[in-house]
Amino acid sequence: MSKQGSSFKDVLQSIFATSAILIAFLLSVYLYIQVMGNPANFEGGNPEGQPLAGNYLGIIYKGGFIVPLLMTCVMVVIIMAIERWITLTRVKGRGRLNVFVRKLQTLLAEDKIEEAIEECDRQKGSLANVMKAGLIRWRELQNDKTLMKDQKILSIQKAFEEATALELPMLSKNMVFFATLAPGTVLIGLSGTVLGMIRAFAALARAGAPDAIALSTGISEALINTVFGIAGSVLALFAYNFFSNKIDNFTFKIDEAGFSLVQTFAASLKS
Repeated sequence: MSKQGSSFKDVLQSIFATSAILIAFLLSVYLYIQVMGNPANFEGGNPEGQPLAGNYLGIIYKGGFIVPLLMTCVMVVIIMAIERWITLTRVKGRGRLNVFVRKLQTLLAEDKIEEAIEECDRQKGSLANVMKAGLIRWRELQNDKTLMKDQKILSIQKAFEEATALELPMLSKNMVFFATLAPGTVLIGLSGTVLGMIRAFAALARAGAPDAIALSTGISEALINTVFGIAGSVLALFAYNFFSNKIDNFTFKIDEAGFSLVQTFAASLKS
């Protein structure tokens, strides 16, 4: 992957992330007002009143204006999880990586550099891109009589490092959303919880008999925001750990394959 191609993909990723947040927010507001706030979900057809018994849409609506924000967070986590899954599936390329690496090693042992490069083109993954960069440099160094053996090995190692540096950012792109929303969703939910408790205690503090509707509304707001905040945080944390593990494993395979190819190249220089 070239630097220009990497920059173009960065722009596309930024546009995608911004669009995902905006769409998630607008959809959350629509669902909150039009679906959860539907008068049919409440006694007497009044959203200001009590939700119908067992009507969870009405109950969630009572969580207040924090609910759309929490819904947005959850939707963003889901969207980014889908995006990461698709991206990491694509960067693996075609077929199993272990089989691909063994095939490259076989071709290199037979000194079939061009065939190995063609195999990388067919595989079409990040690992294949890194291997291709090293193989192209290998081909250039085979006929180079001006460099010493150690210099050639360092040169091919540098080719691997540069290619890897271009591929790795794409693997970890958008992971920051999971890392941010894991604690952020809890804090937003906690804010809703505090606001709900303030409303509940305000109902208790009124002179005479407490307003039952205001009291129950405040408690519902507090509990619903707490549940949404915890659920969103757990989802974000699970996604972050899951994809971080996949990225680490894939990075290890790239490093392992690169080291193997360098060793094969070094051995070929002895003959």
